This record gives sequence, structure tokens and C-alpha cells, in this order.
Amino acid sequence: MGNSNAIPVSIAPQRHDMHTHSLRSDGTLTPSELVRRAHAAGVEVLALTDHDVTDGIAEAQTAAAAHGMRLIAGVEISVTWRSQTLHIVGLNIDPGHPEMRQGLARLREFRQWRAEEIGRRLQKKRIEGAYEGAARLAKGTIISRTHFARFLVDQGYVRGPQQAFRQFLGQGKPGHVPGRWATLEEAVQWIVAAGGQAVVAHPARYKLSAGKLRLMLGEFRECGGAAIEVISGSHTPEANRHFAGVAAEHGFLASAGSDYHGPEKTWMDLGRLPALPEGCIPVWHDWNMNVKPPMNTD
Repeated sequence: MGNSNAIPVSIAPQRHDMHTHSLRSDGTLTPSELVRRAHAAGVEVLALTDHDVTDGIAEAQTAAAAHGMRLIAGVEISVTWRSQTLHIVGLNIDPGHPEMRQGLARLREFRQWRAEEIGRRLQKKRIEGAYEGAARLAKGTIISRTHFARFLVDQGYVRGPQQAFRQFLGQGKPGHVPGRWATLEEAVQWIVAAGGQAVVAHPARYKLSAGKLRLMLGEFRECGGAAIEVISGSHTPEANRHFAGVAAEHGFLASAGSDYHGPEKTWMDLGRLPALPEGCIPVWHDWNMNVKPPMNTD
């Protein structure tokens, strides 16, 4: 990855976590439980960024206020870019903004159809009740592939979620249904219209050549994109250093997020993120970080 090793990474803990999920999408904790766990882990500023839904933000904000934390209203939007699925995180959004609400509602409609279609395709492979089983595991408003993976594990078809994707749900497998998500321009437009900042999530996870990554980031900037996740729970230390250099090269702000989904399945636990590498400008650098005092519950 070039000369990225020249950029040191601090070992001080990161007190901001700008990428987490609750059971309103494919996490396993309620928004309140997520906030309590983050507070116990030393996180001071937490973003709830559920997939294509913002239903959990109000509950999370109430819980954060009770703990004297700052809760950032966020979302993780599914994007199709040149036949590749990307994820764009929106931070500091107004979840009630009409353009955002309408756009996310469209994605959730597709998610519902996709879930039903995955069930039909798995049924053809003599896996009965997959849709109903995934729906029972989904406590929020969307049914994701993660819920199908959990169903397949629970029913003994596979040993773990990764095998579920390799054998049934991944590209080219019997239960795979290609995504028809938002365009990159649409996702960024919804986020900006809602007063937020758009962030490319976990960039090291995409199978993009250096040239395609540069092209995607160029289009992202032209659309109004602001930042990339330099620190991600699914990144290696080398990737963290590399994308610090990418952020500097392209003039992006830097974000940090665990992509936490719950204690059963996590890239990295809450409160364990390393600090941003030296020279990075945090996406939160000009936010008003006044934290409300804890509520009196006596």
C-alpha cells in the first residue's frame, strides 16, 4: 500500500465511534442497550448508523442524554456504484428531513422484496421457512441477509454466519439477490439535504482496484462527500494507515467507527478503536460537542 507506513497511528483510545448498529437494522442490541454498553466502554460520542433506517435514533438520544453522552444521528445508506455495493454513512443528519425519509423508504421497500425473494430462492433448495425465520429474528423494520444467516445457523444448515454467506447468500450462491440500491449521487444528496456529512464506510472492504477507488472517491467528492472511514473495526492497522494517506491525498475528513453489531458478532468491541493517525482532520472537528448533563432520575 505504498508509503502509508510513514503515517503513525496513535495508541491512545478513540472516544468517538461514528458507526454502530442496533436491532432496528441488523444489530442485536436495542438502541438503549447499545448506548449503555458504549458508555460503559468509555465512548463519549456515539453515532447510531443503522442500515437504511433511522427509527432507533430517538430512543438512543434519550439514553445518551441520561448518561451524559453525545448521540450523533446517523444512517448507513446502501449504494450501487458500477455494479458494486458500497455503504455511505451519513452523520449529523436530520432524520425527519423529507428527502431523506423518502429515499430511505424506497430502499426499505426493495429490502422487503429482496427478503421475500431470498426466501423463495432458498425454498427451491429445500430450505423451508427461511423468510419466516429471518423475519422472526428481525426485531426492527428491515430483514437483512444477516438475519437469513442467523436462521441458517440456528437451523443447522451451516456452522456460522460466514459459511452461510459462502454457501447460500453470497454472490453467485442460491440465495443471492443482487441489490438495486441508491446511486452514489442520491445517497450523498439525501445526507447533505438532511444537514449531514457523507462518509465512505470501511473502504478497505471493497474489492476496488487503486484506479477504481480513485474514480469512486472523485465522484464522491463531486457529489458533496466529506469524509472516509480511516479507522474501521474491519480494517487492519495497515489499512488504517493507508486510508489516512488516502484521506490526506484527496482532501477528505477522517472518521472512525467500529461497525459494531452486538456482542455476538462484532469486528471490534465498543471502546476499542485506536485514535486517528496524526495529521488526520476528524469529521467531528467543527461540531458543537457540548454534552448535556445526565438527567436527574431520582
